[in-house]
Amino acid sequence: MKMKIMALVPAVLASAVVLIASPAWAAGGHVGFGFNARGISGFPTGAAFLTGGGSYNPGTGFVKSAGGFRCTSDVRQGPLNGCLKGQGVRWDTAELRPSTTFTCTGAEPVKTEVTDKNTVVLLADFYRAGDGNDESFTALMIVSADDIAPDIPGIQKVWIQGVGCAPAIAHFSS
Repeated sequence: MKMKIMALVPAVLASAVVLIASPAWAAGGHVGFGFNARGISGFPTGAAFLTGGGSYNPGTGFVKSAGGFRCTSDVRQGPLNGCLKGQGVRWDTAELRPSTTFTCTGAEPVKTEVTDKNTVVLLADFYRAGDGNDESFTALMIVSADDIAPDIPGIQKVWIQGVGCAPAIAHFSS
């Protein structure tokens, strides 16, 4: 009897490993990303520069990302309203979002973008010099390896809520 139990232990342990690992595998792994976008615009006023990167997991909601930003012309609408030309230092992530709706100009049809292995939708905090660790603005943003707005001329890979879209150098790896 003791021999049968000893023979059964490895099979039970192997089954437990498979059952425990399955949800983790189904959730997917971490995705790393990095990007550089100049000339983000499209709304009536304002433009911005945004760069950065990080890691996220669409299955678990984990995110750790940050970077630099600067308003390159005065923003007079949306969440970055009041960001003047030359202001802006950095951004960091408040939350990973599963999806968002957006427009690049406010005039074209609304589109939806989903967080996956090639695209990340973030709620981000933006900081100006002098504001210390208190965020100056909070806005949604999208970074993608693919064109997020095929109805707009050019290849749009980055979007900031209330500012617009832009082409970007964007890399994703998982």
